[in-house]
Amino acid sequence: MHTDTERCVRAVQSKDARFDGWFFTAVLTTRIYCRPSCPVVPPKPGNMTFYPSAAACQQAGFRACKRCRPDTSPGSPEWNQRADLTARAMRLIADGVVDREGVPGLAARLGYSTRQVERQLLAELGAGPLALARAQRAQTARLLIETTPLPMADIAFAAGFSSVRTFNDTVREVYALSPSDLRTRAPRSRPAPTTPGALSLRLPFRAPLNPDNLFGHLAATAVPGVEEWRDGAYRRTLRLPYGHGIVTLTPRPDHIACRLTLSDLRDLTVAISRCRRLLDLDADPTAIDDQLRADPLLAPLVDKAPGRRVPRTVDEAEFAVRAVLGQQVSTAAARTHAARLVTAHGDPVDDPEGGLTHLFPSTGALAAVDPETLAMPRTRRTTFTTLVAHLADGSVNLGVESDWAETRARLLALPGFGPWTADVIAMRALGDPDAFLPTDLGIRRAAGELGLPSTPAALTARAAAWRPWRAYAVQYLWATDDHLINFLPV
Repeated sequence: MHTDTERCVRAVQSKDARFDGWFFTAVLTTRIYCRPSCPVVPPKPGNMTFYPSAAACQQAGFRACKRCRPDTSPGSPEWNQRADLTARAMRLIADGVVDREGVPGLAARLGYSTRQVERQLLAELGAGPLALARAQRAQTARLLIETTPLPMADIAFAAGFSSVRTFNDTVREVYALSPSDLRTRAPRSRPAPTTPGALSLRLPFRAPLNPDNLFGHLAATAVPGVEEWRDGAYRRTLRLPYGHGIVTLTPRPDHIACRLTLSDLRDLTVAISRCRRLLDLDADPTAIDDQLRADPLLAPLVDKAPGRRVPRTVDEAEFAVRAVLGQQVSTAAARTHAARLVTAHGDPVDDPEGGLTHLFPSTGALAAVDPETLAMPRTRRTTFTTLVAHLADGSVNLGVESDWAETRARLLALPGFGPWTADVIAMRALGDPDAFLPTDLGIRRAAGELGLPSTPAALTARAAAWRPWRAYAVQYLWATDDHLINFLPV
């Protein structure tokens, strides 16, 4: 979008927050870059230039605006609706792969050469993987500086910097302030965390956001010991690269309140990325809802409760296992099966607030489970053991870098995997915004009530007009039922 100068200028002059994260405005006279909705008086069009990423602005010598804080914009929705090389690379960078494995590790995961990955990112984003990861480290550093009393040296390494000197130089370059000055200017009204060692932050999103089905789904399917709904918030444990964490997510009118307790602060960037992915916070609800409204039978559902998101996951392998446990059983029975696995094979954790007791078992631990101990039909037992074996040895990869079509084909080749199981994993674990469930009982019931075709083939043909947002159409169709997944818990 940043190449459409006229459209970008209109967005900046109208201070349209819908475009935050889509592009960044760099002001040639002040050498500052802003988000489109920056509250200051817009510069003259001749003094504006536009970049597709904050990293590109920094590469060009611009510093972040202190008023609008462009680094806190919601992420571009492009990376969650595409499955090409650039989108997969951006998802991996957000997950901290460059910090942990370097650019060669990023390229290896994508199956391309380092040169090809760098060339592609530079062409589309104006910055290579190192610059993009550096911008992300700077954002994490600012967050820790402003919200914690941690010493600067600890913040430097927690944010992913290799040295304190690099940390200091980067913060000064990006924010035109030293780390200590940045802390001095931080708002004093931030609430103190109720849990010792917890980090409290705000997760922004593009409005509107309807929390009903999002948190309703997570709460209704919560696995005891791993997840819970308490005092208006969804809580769960997180398995992270350097340790584990516990997150509390509370819906607010203009943001999601997030409280994180981490065993290793180096996991902060990854934890934030996975929480945003869980709640689908980088989606563009205006574009999605406008297209779905074009269908006269869907329009009333969209108008009634716009901004529905797809509830996703913080652990793709975990969700795939739970999808198999939930085949042909009720939501309560699926929770019971999962809870037994967690109690027997999950890693115990200490929750300062009580209520959460374990991490969901790793694929390695599940691969070692004796099949005879699983209280499920033999055919589903075979499906379960085959899936965890393929996940454990890497022959089925559900990571953020996976190719959606290829992964779906690999899942369908496994015993006991039909279209419903493969598509629900594609929708909620892989993040495919166009995944569709025409055989789902709830979808067929809703289709019949609305006057849509009720047979899978005919419904799929009708749903072609909803592409590439069929996963969001599923949320609106499910919402016609009175199941607990559609309501924010009381």
